[in-house]
Amino acid sequence: METSELLKKVRQIEIKTRGLSRNIFAGQYHSAFKGRGMAFSEVREYQFGDDIRDIDWNVTARYVRPYVKIFEEERELTVMLMIDVSGSRDFGSVNVMKKDIITEIAATLAFSAIQNNDKIGVLFFSDKIEKFIPPQKGKKHILYIIRELIDFRPDNTKTDISQVLKYLTNAIKKRCTAFLISDFIDKGDFKDALTIANRKHDVVAIQVYDRRETELPPVGLMKIKDAETGDERWVDSSSSKVRETYRHWWEKRQQVMSDAFKKCRVDSVSIRTEDDYVKSLLTLFQKRN
Repeated sequence: METSELLKKVRQIEIKTRGLSRNIFAGQYHSAFKGRGMAFSEVREYQFGDDIRDIDWNVTARYVRPYVKIFEEERELTVMLMIDVSGSRDFGSVNVMKKDIITEIAATLAFSAIQNNDKIGVLFFSDKIEKFIPPQKGKKHILYIIRELIDFRPDNTKTDISQVLKYLTNAIKKRCTAFLISDFIDKGDFKDALTIANRKHDVVAIQVYDRRETELPPVGLMKIKDAETGDERWVDSSSSKVRETYRHWWEKRQQVMSDAFKKCRVDSVSIRTEDDYVKSLLTLFQKRN
């Protein structure tokens, strides 16, 4: 993409998503993602009903009467966006591609994060880590992220979600909120990696998919290409049995994914490219309150 065209696109995304995050998500985001833990604030004298585990024994020994530590919730978060840049994101049948919706969702979350004074970083992944943008604050950083979301070109086309989850677990030392944004077209099993990542961090899964992926249109012989492997095959979509088999495959695949999220205790939402992702994100945020 040419520089002038890219800058124009960045500006369009900025205007739309910054407005959304300011007007709609500010309070919802703030309450849905609580901070990475509790920070020590001060000590005070022990009162009846205080948890004895909070007693500060050093101060207690100094004043010869019990004192307890007071903690406050840490409001500042580190937010990581794990963005699927595999070949299957370059698909869309209703005027917009999956990667466009992924970009807008990611940018909206990024602006919501900086309005909450949070740091934000990005992991672009295919079947490997394509790029790591370390967490920082500030508008300049956000605009750099949006530029990369629009114009990033991965080396590989396949998907390995377990790889990015393992990288998150090992590379990000402090607890963070991590949004895994993908179509989840992954032939591997990522449940173990997701379980481990979610124990250390707060992982939220956002699936972006296209309506045409859920069913075949009855148009006769059609060539289907796997965008990640390049494999091609012809199918007779005029056959109701073929269409039904495909629909069952999609429903089973969605159920396996949904069960994995529930088992790993990961909050999730599925967003179709033609749907209003604002409503879907608000529902996700409200579910966490």
